[in-house]
Amino acid sequence: MKLMSFNTQHCLNYLEQKIDFEIMAKAILACDADIVGLNEMRGQGSHPDYTAQIERLAELTGMPAFYFAPAIELPEGPYGNGILSKLPILRAEKIPIPDPEPKQYDFCRYETRCVLRAELEGGLVVLVTHFGLNPDEQENAVKTVCSLLQEQKCILMGDFNVRPDNAVLAPIREKMRDTADLFGIEKLSFPSDQPDRKIDYIFVSRDIEVECADIPAVVASDHRPHTATVKL
Repeated sequence: MKLMSFNTQHCLNYLEQKIDFEIMAKAILACDADIVGLNEMRGQGSHPDYTAQIERLAELTGMPAFYFAPAIELPEGPYGNGILSKLPILRAEKIPIPDPEPKQYDFCRYETRCVLRAELEGGLVVLVTHFGLNPDEQENAVKTVCSLLQEQKCILMGDFNVRPDNAVLAPIREKMRDTADLFGIEKLSFPSDQPDRKIDYIFVSRDIEVECADIPAVVASDHRPHTATVKL
């Protein structure tokens, strides 16, 4: 089974700076993914740029199952995480990540975040999330994620906005296997044209065998996709 985590930056073509569903779909198809976790997706809203993006990518990739979990409702429309799957989605829900109160930092913009939790055919649970930029947001995100992890048949993926050596990831690493351990050499994910950091992840429960993992040199969004091939 091929997994893919992909921050699409609302399907914005990074080089041409225009919404481009075709280049995002081409990247997904090139990675031959069975399950795709998507970050920074827009939903149908009042602004013409806020359309049903997850449905459009499902149509272009031919992936039959999908779900959109809006983290925030902007005046223009909803914004959040999504999933595409070749496996049937039996149940899916949005789980909010609590906003820090009080907010302890002032160097990055705060933004309400969420976790998309999907139960797939065969008992597989997939969690898709996008951490905030501030340390207190990230701590809340890790606590929320850890409360949702299962010991078996569990996948966690997304843009965590932290580098691999950040201590905030320790509670996740205690419970899950980082597929990036199979890279062999350092692979970076952001920005996509000349990456200088890794902030995108795919974690799996310890019962799942990881055959290989990669961050292919795909320039579609501002993030490169993260992929992993696993065996249940």
